Amino acid sequence: MTKMVLNAVGRAIPTHIKGMGDLTPFKGAFAHTPGPMNMTPRAAWHKPGQSKMTETIRQALENCGLADGMTLSFHHHFRNGDHLVNMVMDEVAAMGVRDITIAPSSLQSIHEKLIPHIRSGVITGIQTSGIRGEIARVLSTENLLKTPIIIRSHGGRPRAIESGDTKIDIAIIGAPAADAFGNVNGVEGPNACGSLGYAIADATCATHTVVVTDYLIPYPACPVSIPQTLVDYVVVAEGIGDPQGIVSGATRITRNPMELLIAEKANEAILASGLVQQDFSFQAGTGGSSLAVAHFLRQHMRENNIKGSFASGGINGYLVDMLEEGLFRTLMDVQCFDLKAIESIRKNPNHMEMSASYYANPHNKGCVAHQLDVMVLSATEIDVQFNVNVITGSNGIIMGASGGHCDTAAGSKLAIVVAPLFRGRLPIVVDQVTTVVTPGESIDVLVTEYGVAVNPARTDLKDRFRENGLKTVEIHELKERAEKVTGKPTKPVVTDEVIGLVEYRDGTIIDTIKKVVE
Repeated sequence: MTKMVLNAVGRAIPTHIKGMGDLTPFKGAFAHTPGPMNMTPRAAWHKPGQSKMTETIRQALENCGLADGMTLSFHHHFRNGDHLVNMVMDEVAAMGVRDITIAPSSLQSIHEKLIPHIRSGVITGIQTSGIRGEIARVLSTENLLKTPIIIRSHGGRPRAIESGDTKIDIAIIGAPAADAFGNVNGVEGPNACGSLGYAIADATCATHTVVVTDYLIPYPACPVSIPQTLVDYVVVAEGIGDPQGIVSGATRITRNPMELLIAEKANEAILASGLVQQDFSFQAGTGGSSLAVAHFLRQHMRENNIKGSFASGGINGYLVDMLEEGLFRTLMDVQCFDLKAIESIRKNPNHMEMSASYYANPHNKGCVAHQLDVMVLSATEIDVQFNVNVITGSNGIIMGASGGHCDTAAGSKLAIVVAPLFRGRLPIVVDQVTTVVTPGESIDVLVTEYGVAVNPARTDLKDRFRENGLKTVEIHELKERAEKVTGKPTKPVVTDEVIGLVEYRDGTIIDTIKKVVE
């Protein structure tokens, strides 16, 4: 029987898992001391005149020495328009290679085509930030992998790669544009996706890096997101991704009156905090409510002639409008969320591409997330200790992504969660969340349509709200009000089998995901 210990948020964590080794339980947002980083790319020798071009993906994989048991990484800048993961893993299966761990920055519903490769043993391990769709349901209800899925935040993933916790044998980079020597950017070509921020750590630290492009341009590519010095082979293949799949309803401002009310209350809380001053910094999630907060904030900035220093994260067209209007000096972009953002990063020098490590890695010499003043976050569930779940539904099934949630919550001066009190017949405020992704110590405020609750640890913030005439409620009151409408939520039926480990951004384990009995 594996020994279990309680971590800092009261979750029972195994101290050891076969095939993975010893695990370190979460101790607190800044309690874990980082080990040495391993940033140096693998040494290689390239002779003048030597070509990096290969005819096929198979040839590139063979040249990299693909073998059973290796780890292959991918990035998700095409989101649900990505074709490359399926394309490459089909080739890996055709080559007869098995026992592969894949390390994509995220998996979308389009990747359900991987399910047969999981069932057949081609894929036996997954390390990612999130999983959606049918592949998420199958992995949640069937214990198919040799080792549990590792869920990492957008800052935790590059930390793991750069520290050597994740050893990538072959990084597969989907390149909207590349030259024959491996210089890559995401802003040219018919399938431009914008920033390639998630792929940079992979290319830097992988043993081999393969660029797959459907738009080969003359040498040298300009601009360059990933340079030739990190690339071993270049392949031209049709249709690596569809940028239309980047766009989703989640990146548009809500028209729902209740969600607009929540956004207006959240904006009142942000203004009452006193943080909206000249040169303040801001990030909002991609949900419609979060973007509505940006809408109300934009109005205040216009009326009071306030200019922010930067907005960061995944960038959308609404933030582009604020940049072009002069409301922010700079956008710092790890991933473009729509076509307008892609066009902006192509033409506007004040719209900066950044790597995921630069964005949110807690163990480098200073990430952007730690420079944030205000962060607006979403939640699947939030409990009375202010712990937040964004990875599983209340039924225990994986349905979302850790993303930059815990990174920005830890780094910002004000981490504010916006959520309705209930969705359908399910309360959002609960006694205990199904899965902890972000610890309550990093969350400052919850805003619902029924009121604003402040984390008891932030007495300073509660006093400031009172001074500015903003009424607050206790989070227990919100929970009780929700349950009067929905009743007490039933907990998912799960087995003792651990099918997933949720890493905090520092590499410690903040929670486990158990196999769900449907």
